Amino acid sequence: MTDRPILFSGPMVRALLAGTKTQTRRVLSAPKWSTGLADMELCDDGIDAIARISGCFAKVNLGFAVGDRLYVREAWRSHAAYDDISPAAMGGDEAILYVADDAHQTWGYPAITKLGRFRQGMHMPRWASRLTLAVSEVRVQRLQDIGEEDAIAEGCAPLGSEFLIPGQYLYSDPSKPRTAISATSAYESLWNQINEARGYGWDANPWIVAVSFTVEHRNIDEARP
Repeated sequence: MTDRPILFSGPMVRALLAGTKTQTRRVLSAPKWSTGLADMELCDDGIDAIARISGCFAKVNLGFAVGDRLYVREAWRSHAAYDDISPAAMGGDEAILYVADDAHQTWGYPAITKLGRFRQGMHMPRWASRLTLAVSEVRVQRLQDIGEEDAIAEGCAPLGSEFLIPGQYLYSDPSKPRTAISATSAYESLWNQINEARGYGWDANPWIVAVSFTVEHRNIDEARP
């Protein structure tokens, strides 16, 4: 069991807050000695990475396990007075504004009066995180094996005849003038928006680790201990 960070975009943070997202999928990383994500084989006792030239193989570290606690990192701001201070140098009681929904965490102190600069989620300290994901299931599969139920758990819930993500961003491929006709199709568009430029688009059908979790919220009005 580990306690470690996991990064989410603004729309996905809003889905976590709304309770419509209880799964996430991440590309499985192959060992450096293997020849890429295509050299994977799902076995009864886990997943193997295989080197084509030598035929050597080894188990792949999934990076997640049941019982893990993942604290969510997201885009944030603090008071302008701290703009020249790194997150690591902060004392841990600075007021926080969460960019995803403009919620404030003041730890019982006065709210931010002069908003500071935008800070990437990757730089959010542990103490500033307001959401923790308790991992309940970990699966390994190819990306395109996702079904409707899992796509909905990823946050692709239907709204009328269309599929929207929190923040009202349409789940549609920018290259195709259409709306997603299913949760799976909606997830395909979402996945490509995030991963296609990295070489892990839907059509590449990479090996992924699918993580199911429950979301634990911290009261953002409470004072820090």
